[in-house]
Amino acid sequence: MSLDQNLFTLNVIPDAANPAFTDLVDPSGEAHYKKERLSEPPYRMNLYDPHSEALLASATAPDASSKTKIIELHNPPLAVELRSIGTISFKWGFKWEDHDFEWKRENCFMVRKPDPDVLVAVTKEPPGRLRTSAVQILDYNLNRFDINDRKGLEIVILTALLTFHDLNAAFNSVPPPPYTALPPTTSPAPTPPPPPPKPEPKTGINRIAEIQAARGEINEVTVIDEGSVEDYAAYGAQLLADDAMLFISVRSDTAEQVPKVLAVVEELKRQRHKAGLPDDGLHQYVVYDVKQPKRINLDDPPAGASKEYKPPDSLMIHLSHSCSKAAHAAYNTEGALPAASLRLSHPITLIPPSQVTTFPITTLNAFPEPSSTSCPSWFIASTCTFVIVSTFATGRTSHTKPIITAKSGARLFAAVRLTTART
Repeated sequence: MSLDQNLFTLNVIPDAANPAFTDLVDPSGEAHYKKERLSEPPYRMNLYDPHSEALLASATAPDASSKTKIIELHNPPLAVELRSIGTISFKWGFKWEDHDFEWKRENCFMVRKPDPDVLVAVTKEPPGRLRTSAVQILDYNLNRFDINDRKGLEIVILTALLTFHDLNAAFNSVPPPPYTALPPTTSPAPTPPPPPPKPEPKTGINRIAEIQAARGEINEVTVIDEGSVEDYAAYGAQLLADDAMLFISVRSDTAEQVPKVLAVVEELKRQRHKAGLPDDGLHQYVVYDVKQPKRINLDDPPAGASKEYKPPDSLMIHLSHSCSKAAHAAYNTEGALPAASLRLSHPITLIPPSQVTTFPITTLNAFPEPSSTSCPSWFIASTCTFVIVSTFATGRTSHTKPIITAKSGARLFAAVRLTTART
């Protein structure tokens, strides 16, 4: 803020001979006050009369950056508390007689709420720093109010202003320590251990098993472009070698793999025959992607009509093997299924999808022995997702849905995977 040249002005001039002293002189060069900064801690600043060297006031605090300082006047003695009251902005306040005063950076005001504040002192500050070069006491504003000790108020205003210089010096006098690079270490940095070697990619039947395991189907072999026909056939033969596996399903992934599915099944039969397994123990059922006609027309096509054969878009072939134990032999004395998989005494016969009732089941369960009345009966294998359900009466041959022809009085069980069954 610019100063009025017509008002009494005090210039703040540091002593060139001793930096601990600062003089407040008028434009003619006459000194009116002298400031002395004592060494810390604690913080102490004295204000003298330069002519008589009388101690006029002193400011004390634990250190220069303290939020509260005590200004003590002498002759007569009086203590005034100078306190920082600004949360974000620079604002310090003190009380003199019945009036409140606030320093806001370069200006000092008398607070008169709810009336506007009155400016009582103004300073000339360099941009961005609290380093006063000149100060003016506005006597024409102070004369408007009843103040008994005008000289004491002037000393308090100037002492508070000079403490702000020391506060600014406390924040700027200690620069941060310069950055020094750490000396290089003599020992070399430890080298990380080499990464473990990558496992060799699986090939052959192991690769086929890995592909099928990723699909999550235990008894299903999905044929894709990757892998040879021999590897798929060897994997399917390995599945059928498990006694708990009642059947497997060989299916195509896309239309291009339909011929490959047929080649895989033929290769599987060849490998079983080469291993000496009986041919009559393996049963094959084919499921196409479209519903086949109920009646096949064997007549020759009419003259001039030509219809090219179109291979199916998808193909699934079920392969099952006969079981050597009868279903009723698997029951214990309490009439419940044991934990082992149940074996069928008859080969599984495929029923047209229109005559099959299917639903998903994932547990192993069976009903007790049949009674003299009609009762439902099923067997759910651990490797199957869909089962065939029938209702029949013991001692009779009537069935609500045709499933498998069984002997009179025998308990009937069947488990067949049908993914394209239609109702």
